[in-house]
Amino acid sequence: MNQYETVFILTPVLSDDQAKETVAKFKKVLTDNGAEILNEEAWGLKKLAYQIQKKTSGFYNLIEFKAEPTLVDKLEIAFRRDEKVIRFMTVKLDKYAVAYAEKRRAKLGNKEEA
Repeated sequence: MNQYETVFILTPVLSDDQAKETVAKFKKVLTDNGAEILNEEAWGLKKLAYQIQKKTSGFYNLIEFKAEPTLVDKLEIAFRRDEKVIRFMTVKLDKYAVAYAEKRRAKLGNKEEA
């Protein structure tokens, strides 16, 4: 199993509940196909660097997971079928990126405890 990180941007016209529902839907796609979710972060509403589909902002989300390589195709098909997603990118993490992600998670965990 490889470790992946996917970042996707949801359309800004969604309510918080709708955004959370959409993220839960993609997490369900992952878990139903045998992926192990390591980390999930909602970065919130951010301004885009350039317009996408006439929108200037979007809800950013990150999910780190371990899965078989074939699952990435299924996840990206789900992203393409959902009109709420305006951009997505999935990256396979190498050993250095995995170490960095673990340090980042530990740092974020310490901030949340304080």
